[in-house]
Amino acid sequence: MAEPDPRGRRRAQGALETQVLAALHQADGPVTAGWVRERLAAGLAYTTVMTVLGRLLAKDAVTRRREGRSFVWLPAADQAGLAALKMRRVLDGERDRRAVLASFVTTLPEGDERLLRELLRHAGDGD
Repeated sequence: MAEPDPRGRRRAQGALETQVLAALHQADGPVTAGWVRERLAAGLAYTTVMTVLGRLLAKDAVTRRREGRSFVWLPAADQAGLAALKMRRVLDGERDRRAVLASFVTTLPEGDERLLRELLRHAGDGD
């Protein structure tokens, strides 16, 4: 069940994960779940933060390592890397990858389409 926001409404799916990731990106290094909880304005239960961190770990969006009797957490990638991971997961969940990619490319603004073509050209140079 989604945590309610402070105004009594339910959060959109993924909103809490986004908030947790944003907190991790603000950290200077590995942090505890308690540190993350303190940074979130929602007054969440510690167990809720741990559940979200566990989900992010399963999605390869964060990493953790044991430090003493607890874990410390880090984002697995920078913001661009996490956005790319989300895009790939959406694509992986679709049956017709070609149709999804074609729809994506045809809706890009001209400048983004040009940039994508350039990036693909350079990626092909590495083969």
